[in-house]
Amino acid sequence: MPYKWTSPPQDTPQTMVLWPHNSLPARGMASFVLATFTMITIPVLGLLGSPILWGMLPFTLAAVWGMYWALQRNHKSRQINEELVLDDTMAHLRRTNPNGDVQEWDCDRYWTQVTKYDSEGPVPHYVTLRGKGREVEIGAFLSEEERIALFDDLQRALRR
Repeated sequence: MPYKWTSPPQDTPQTMVLWPHNSLPARGMASFVLATFTMITIPVLGLLGSPILWGMLPFTLAAVWGMYWALQRNHKSRQINEELVLDDTMAHLRRTNPNGDVQEWDCDRYWTQVTKYDSEGPVPHYVTLRGKGREVEIGAFLSEEERIALFDDLQRALRR
C-alpha cells in the first residue's frame, strides 16, 4: 500500500507517509524504451542503403523520443509526498508537490475531523482533514480501496 505508519501506533508522535504508486521504475522505463526502439528499428533495417531511410528516420526517432518524454513527464508528475504527524496535541500535514512547492496544514488534534466524500469529491471516496477553519485533502492520488483503508486508519489514529 502506498502509505505507511513509520512509527508504532502506541508511540507519539505517530507519522504517516503517503506516496503515489509508481508501477514503472526507472530501470523498467529504460528497458521499455530500448525494446520499443529495437522493435521500431527492425522494419527500418530493410531500408538501409535506400534514400527512403532518411525520410523515415526522423519520424522513427521522433516516436521514440516522444514516448521517452511522456514517460519522463509522468514520472516527474508522480513525485508527490505527503507526511502526516500526529503528536499528543497537534496534527500536522506536509505535502511536497512535484515542482518542489511545500504546502502545510496543522490543527489541534482534538478538533481534527476526517471526512470521506463517497461521490461528492473530485475522486470517489475523497478523504479530507478538517480543522482550524480549513479542509485539506489527503491521499487523493491513492486508489479507491486505498482511500477507504486510509479513512479507517485515520479515524482510528485520531481517536487515540
